[in-house]
Amino acid sequence: MDTKKIIALVVGSALFLLPLFLDLDGLSLMGHITLGIFLLAAVFWILEPIPIYATSLMVIFLQIVFLSAQGPLFQMNEVPSAAPIPVEAEVWEIPRQALDGDRVLLLEERNRTEAAEVSLVESRADTVVVRSDRLSEGTRVVIDPGHWFLDFDPPSYTKYLNALANPIIILFLGGFVLASAAVKYELDRNLTRVILRPFGTRPAMVTMGLMLVTATLSAFMSNTATTAMMMTVIIPIVAQLDPDDRYRIGIALAIPFAANVGGIATPIGTPPNAIAIGALQAQGIDIAFGQWMVLAVPLVIVVLFFVWWLLLTVYPAKGERITLELSGTFNLSGKAIVLYVVFGLTVFLWVTEAWHGLSSSVVAFFPIAALTAFRVIEKDEIRNLSWEVLWLMAGGIALGVAMRDTGLAEWLIGMIRWDLMGAFVVIGVFGLVAAGLSNFISNTVAASLLVPLAISLGASGILTDSVSLEINAVIIAFGASLGMALPISTPPNAIAMSTGLLRTPDMAKMGLLIGVVGLAVALVLARFFWPLLIG
Repeated sequence: MDTKKIIALVVGSALFLLPLFLDLDGLSLMGHITLGIFLLAAVFWILEPIPIYATSLMVIFLQIVFLSAQGPLFQMNEVPSAAPIPVEAEVWEIPRQALDGDRVLLLEERNRTEAAEVSLVESRADTVVVRSDRLSEGTRVVIDPGHWFLDFDPPSYTKYLNALANPIIILFLGGFVLASAAVKYELDRNLTRVILRPFGTRPAMVTMGLMLVTATLSAFMSNTATTAMMMTVIIPIVAQLDPDDRYRIGIALAIPFAANVGGIATPIGTPPNAIAIGALQAQGIDIAFGQWMVLAVPLVIVVLFFVWWLLLTVYPAKGERITLELSGTFNLSGKAIVLYVVFGLTVFLWVTEAWHGLSSSVVAFFPIAALTAFRVIEKDEIRNLSWEVLWLMAGGIALGVAMRDTGLAEWLIGMIRWDLMGAFVVIGVFGLVAAGLSNFISNTVAASLLVPLAISLGASGILTDSVSLEINAVIIAFGASLGMALPISTPPNAIAMSTGLLRTPDMAKMGLLIGVVGLAVALVLARFFWPLLIG
């Protein structure tokens, strides 16, 4: 293990323990523990001393151990309490430690308490005699009113394990199954061939066609797989061009940028979208598949057009014509036809969710069941699905649940005077931070860290302007996908750099400008358009 990873392990572990040695005003002990888990996850996700999906699994494990009712922390400890001793009618003797001013805490089910007013009758050596009509021989008074278990009802361990089968995880699993089958039967390549043919041979139109195909496929498939496929499409194009033709750079950048932007369009396009939707569902707010597209597609169209114009302006083509190789035919085998039907029906049900009422996660289970039942995908394809991405997302979902339940998210947002900023400035800050972080770390990680805070801020009532929980979460999801300035920012960027056609400065200056313009467009939509569609 190299020095960087060792340092990351030490720093992450130290930050996990640090909150336990601090007394942070207004934060419960459970919140302190969750803060430690949050800090450890942030360090491990960013510096990667272990794989980021392993960090997500560790988050869930630590939550089970330290926060669940079945964990050893709660199994081995209990709130100290005692039964009041009757003295006379409505007069009771209780331990001195139980008296908290002019009240005692009655221990109810599990760790819940209820305050009961009492009046002091007599003070003895280790006990006090009090008068109260709330005490009885069946009640118990808390001996330590400051005990750290009080008023935290630990959830079952299944609450954290459920993150691995959260409806959003199933939604993405359905998308992965469809994408795997599409690649196996070359549906993606044949759709590319059909869609590109009408765009002709002019460089500007070829670029537009490639970008539209890439963005469309990325909306329903892994943007990594889409980029890998589309880069093979442009290799013959690049081979036709002169070595000094700047169009070579422009077309190589067009693919990863279009893949990044296209993923914004649907809930299954990229993990940050799913994290935002999952966090909103935990608040009882559902965004339908079609509703998400209504919010996202205008942004995608505007940003794609800007990217297209920008690349053609900065990297113009020397020639006037480009020849594309578009040979091939659709697979007409029985299994391929089943795939076409299932794919089309699934997409139709997703975009018409508001009509039939089936949630997008329920619909996503249809291709999982159908394509495996008809053996369109076999066990080898199932093994090769991107399970690590699902685990990464599950860790983010579980962390958000713990931050909300332990009061950590509310405590964190309470440290900043958000009310002085105004709602629009707040969403701008969240979007900017999401985009900035995503240039250096996984966009899924950035969303996992920021969405719980934004949701808690919206739910806290601190903001009195017209911003909603939905807009808080959506702007982070979109901002995370707009962070694309560096080769490490997204897998599509890394794939494009691996071709040898690009230099980092080319990607950095174009990606940064696209991110800024894209975020500006998102903020305009958040101010004038999205409030018309969501609360």
